[in-house]
Amino acid sequence: MNGNNYFIFKYLRKVTWCIILMMCVSASHGQQSGKMNAIYSGTPWFDQNGNVVSAHGANIIKEKDTFYLFGEAHTDISNAFTGFNCYSSKDLYNWKFESIALPLQKSGKLGPNRVGERPKVMKCPKTGEFVMFMHADTLTYKDQFVGYAVSKNIKGPYQFKGPVLYQGKPIKKWDMGTFQDTDGSGYILVHGGEIYKLSDDFKSVTEKINENITSGFESPTMLKKDGLYYFIGSHLTSWEKNDNYYYTSNSLKGSWQSQGLIAPEGTLTWNSQSTFVLPIQGTKDTTFMFMGDRWSFSKQASSATYVWQPLVISGTLLSIPEYQDAWKINTITGLQSEADNNDEIIKNTNPKIQYKGNWKQKESESKSDEKDASVLIKFTGEQIALYSVVNPENGYAKVVLTNEKGKVIVSALVDMYSKFSTLTQVFRSPVLKKDNYHLTVSVTGERPNWSDKRKSNYGSTGYYISISQIKITPHKI
Repeated sequence: MNGNNYFIFKYLRKVTWCIILMMCVSASHGQQSGKMNAIYSGTPWFDQNGNVVSAHGANIIKEKDTFYLFGEAHTDISNAFTGFNCYSSKDLYNWKFESIALPLQKSGKLGPNRVGERPKVMKCPKTGEFVMFMHADTLTYKDQFVGYAVSKNIKGPYQFKGPVLYQGKPIKKWDMGTFQDTDGSGYILVHGGEIYKLSDDFKSVTEKINENITSGFESPTMLKKDGLYYFIGSHLTSWEKNDNYYYTSNSLKGSWQSQGLIAPEGTLTWNSQSTFVLPIQGTKDTTFMFMGDRWSFSKQASSATYVWQPLVISGTLLSIPEYQDAWKINTITGLQSEADNNDEIIKNTNPKIQYKGNWKQKESESKSDEKDASVLIKFTGEQIALYSVVNPENGYAKVVLTNEKGKVIVSALVDMYSKFSTLTQVFRSPVLKKDNYHLTVSVTGERPNWSDKRKSNYGSTGYYISISQIKITPHKI
């Protein structure tokens, strides 16, 4: 090799190593395409296959370095039991579908045309088994009891064993929850505020340690901080959201002191119903995450979403004072933080948004109830989000995100109904690769409506969908 070639070789090798280094740095700091980068409430979540995450009435337990989410699978045509799903995550942002942890049984109490709700899984310290508890019932809610299933593998399959017995009889209650205390002991929480202590193997009840606190008080859940217990529950309003409330006590046996609402009055617990509180324990702090369901009857499979919010706790005061549509949690340190916000805001009147059909235009929103009326926006960016004014006369919107070649990236049925009017995020895409994209939002001509056991009517009075603003997150340079 002559001198000139030698220096050229050294130069090219140096450039090559610089390029490799830059690629490594980019890979370690950049967002991975298709992933979520924060906890987003009130929007459809998508698993690794692009399917909407279906896990309602849920709980989360952590095993080693992984979080496991268990919840109700649903269809859009019936409330009949179809199984309990299991998802896993390392960061609480991105969820991988693992299994139908407890499938529909061929017959029996969790067989066809039965109800299975609110699954809760705990690991038994004595046996090392995972025990799942649930509300089992008929479709008319006349054969209610707390049941259980067991598995040696956290992902299942779980074997349904029937009702949990107390003094030889089932616990015949509706909504239920579970709580595992700091000493590892397990408890079943039921409708009205009753608390039952589980045996050492978690397969039966040894003691009823707390009597009924109040009428109503469904969807019970509990947390413990600094020796004080906080007992959260919901009013009885069918699938409709309401202002959840809570009690405190120094002992699970009571007495329990009423402390009021957990969110500002009239926000209906930020349009959700309590299902579980997850302590995210880290090296620096513990964040208690409220997990709520935003039910969407009858499109429970397609349109029901989740409201996960950090709780503010000080003494006997527990609250979600402000709604965060996006926030971050460090699962190592346990510290929460605000999500990055450098979005470009495109108002509903911006000519970048192309309207088709009849739309009522106002400065705050554009809305239409004409079936198949739609909007289209073409964009390039890392993420796109849709904000709408949700209210009592809104229905379902179809949201489809495609690339420039027409390939569907994700699609979802979005519920824009709310008992009270508010501007909120209703859709957020996963992180996208650099490309050109189209977002289409259209009127379906469907709305959430239902009647309860008392024949009371609930739900939307119209079919409108709303476009208030679109936010686009630019790609990082």
